[in-house]
Amino acid sequence: MSWFVYATVTLLSLVQGNPTVKSSQQQAPPTAEQSVGYVQQQQSTLEYNNMEPKPALTPAEAMPVEELNPSHYPARRAAHVAQHYLNTQHGSPFKLLGVDRVVSATSEEIAGVGMKYVVVFALKEMITNEPMGQCSAEVLYPIGEEQAPPQVQCSCEGLLHIDTKAQEEALYQQLKASDSLVSGHNIPDSYGFIAPEMKPFWHLGGVASSFVMLKESNESTLYNMAQVVNVTQQESQNKELTFQYHVLLHEMVSQEIIHWKLLVAWCPAEGVRVLQTEWQPKCHHCVAPPSNTTLTLYSTS
Repeated sequence: MSWFVYATVTLLSLVQGNPTVKSSQQQAPPTAEQSVGYVQQQQSTLEYNNMEPKPALTPAEAMPVEELNPSHYPARRAAHVAQHYLNTQHGSPFKLLGVDRVVSATSEEIAGVGMKYVVVFALKEMITNEPMGQCSAEVLYPIGEEQAPPQVQCSCEGLLHIDTKAQEEALYQQLKASDSLVSGHNIPDSYGFIAPEMKPFWHLGGVASSFVMLKESNESTLYNMAQVVNVTQQESQNKELTFQYHVLLHEMVSQEIIHWKLLVAWCPAEGVRVLQTEWQPKCHHCVAPPSNTTLTLYSTS
C-alpha cells in the first residue's frame, strides 16, 4: 500500500512539473501609447543605423562663386575700381591707365567680411591708346555700418612698358621756371575741346579724381570724371608743385553729377598725391553732360 502511494505521488510530479512562484503584483499590459512609442523608437533606431552619413558642406557650396558676364555692370564696376587704384599708384600728367575690356569676372560673398570680385581685364594707356597687357585684380567691398573704400590687390603684365619720365621732367622744369602760375577752366569746354597746353592738367585732374572715385566706390556705383571746372596752380615752397582743382564726377548708374575740390601735389620723383578733398553740396540744377560732349575717363579728344 505504501509503495502504491509513493508511486502515485512521483507520477503526478513528473506530469505537472515544479510549481511556478508568481509575484503577488501582476505586471500591467502596455498601453496603446506605449506600444506606439516603442514601435516608433524601434523604427527610428533602424533608420538611424541604416542612414548614410551626410557629407559636410564645402566652402564652395556654402559660399558659391558666381561667374559674371564681362560686359555687364557688376564686372565693369569692379574693373573700374581696379583702374582707379592703378592710377593712384602709377598715374601722372602723361600716363593715364584705363580698362580696355573685361575678359572675365567672378563674385563671391565672404560671410562677415564682404563681397569679393575677381576680375581679369585688358589694360591700355589712355593718352596714347596703347595696349598694356592684362591685369588680374581682387576687389573686396567690405560690409559694415559705415561705407569703407574697396580693398584692391592688382597685378599687371606691362605697367612699366611706357616710360614718360622725360616728358614729366620737361613739364616740371617748365613750371618751376615760369614766372606765372597756370590756371584754366571748363576742361573740356561745351564742345569737348581741350587746348593742347591744358591736356597734362586734364590728365592730372583725372589721376587726382581717381583717389576720390576709389574711396567713394561701392557695388552700386560707376564713376567717371566729366570735367575740370577749374584748376589753379598754387605757390609752392618745396619741390612738389601744388594745384587746386574743382572737378565734376559723373556717377553713371544714377546719372548724378558730383562736385569735388581737391588740393593736388605732383613732382616726377614723388608722383601724384591728393592732400585735401572737399565734397561740394549737391547741385540741383546740374545734370549729366549731353551725350555728344561726355568724355570717357581720361579721354584726350
